[in-house]
Amino acid sequence: MPPYSVGGPALVRPPAPCDGGIAVPARNPRTRTPSTAEAGAWAEVLVRHQLLHAAVLAPNGQWLAQDRPESPVRVLDGPAAMVELAAEIQHRIRTMRNRIR
Repeated sequence: MPPYSVGGPALVRPPAPCDGGIAVPARNPRTRTPSTAEAGAWAEVLVRHQLLHAAVLAPNGQWLAQDRPESPVRVLDGPAAMVELAAEIQHRIRTMRNRIR
């Protein structure tokens, strides 16, 4: 089988799924720190799509996030933590979708 290539040098073929399902590639590491605006955009999307009940930026730069109205409030330490929470939620959703198929 030829190596994968997408308009560039040949790359190693993707890893084979170990459980017979779809292989999920590792996330690419970020090249920059997320901004407050990016974290705010993710917070808005998560709340709008009802993946979080609430997400509020505190005056000290921390984020307060709540999954459901009755759940405890989580304190996230800055924009990077909010973006990481969004990534975790996306990963959980994609994993569940793959298991349902």
